[in-house]
Amino acid sequence: MPPDKDFYQILGVGRDASQDEIQRAYRKLARQYHPDINTAPAAEERFKDVSEAYDVLSDPQTRRRYDAFGADFRQVPSDVDPEAFRRARATAGAGAGRAGGGGFSFRQGDVDIEDLFGGLFGGRAGRGWGPVRGADQEAELPLTVEEAYRGGGRSVTLGPRDGGRSFDVNVPAGVTDGQRIRLAGQGGRGGDGASPGDLYLVVRIMPHPRYRVRGRDVYTELRLAPWEAALGASVAIDTPGGEAKVTVPAGTSSGRRLRLRGSGLPNRAGRAGDLFAEAKIIVPARLSDAERQLFEQLAATSGFDPRRRP
Repeated sequence: MPPDKDFYQILGVGRDASQDEIQRAYRKLARQYHPDINTAPAAEERFKDVSEAYDVLSDPQTRRRYDAFGADFRQVPSDVDPEAFRRARATAGAGAGRAGGGGFSFRQGDVDIEDLFGGLFGGRAGRGWGPVRGADQEAELPLTVEEAYRGGGRSVTLGPRDGGRSFDVNVPAGVTDGQRIRLAGQGGRGGDGASPGDLYLVVRIMPHPRYRVRGRDVYTELRLAPWEAALGASVAIDTPGGEAKVTVPAGTSSGRRLRLRGSGLPNRAGRAGDLFAEAKIIVPARLSDAERQLFEQLAATSGFDPRRRP
């Protein structure tokens, strides 16, 4: 999380807000910025920020850690004392300022966290704080839409910054963009024999030539011939789960969305997402003599004017 992102500010509540106030603020903002309602370019990113803020502040335990450690709350070991952590940040920031540096950064390694916390909490300083659990870590897990839909076993190799380690991961079916998969004990090393932290793989669904994903809902283009749109038809369509049939009502125009309930990303804990097929009428690039004759006959017979407003 960037240091300037404040979850309380995102939801528009004070730091002493009750859980009911946080929930009301989230519902209001979610309705305002949900991508199905708000098509502004920045709305989807805003909706993700609001959802992340609510996920953190709606859980009392996670909220306490966020209040104590700020942007670093996911990386700081669970046994670290908040007051000692604040002193460590202040000390590191002052030292960086004297050296002309950019201040304390837990994530990016501007300060040697192991040495810093070892001096504060470990046995090297002789203060008797005892073993300290390793820090939790995060790494991105890129998936195609089909992989997110199906789930299953996957081999993951981390980059050099994360140690270049490899893991076999069981990806749950229906994971969504931003969802975190926990690998227990695969995070940072613990101090003085303490247990390691956990590694969280953050799902990133990659752009797809056919599908757009919003939450669990999937959007795709449904290409129709003029006569299919005018007369109605039953049309085969590709979905992340395989081929499906969609019923096109007579009189369908380009831009109309046809909904296939439950054909979006699955959800083990509740209702699956939906698939929305957006109609797009395609005319032949070249007409045969017979086709041209039929279209000319239609043009002469029909009184339909597409430019007339209803």
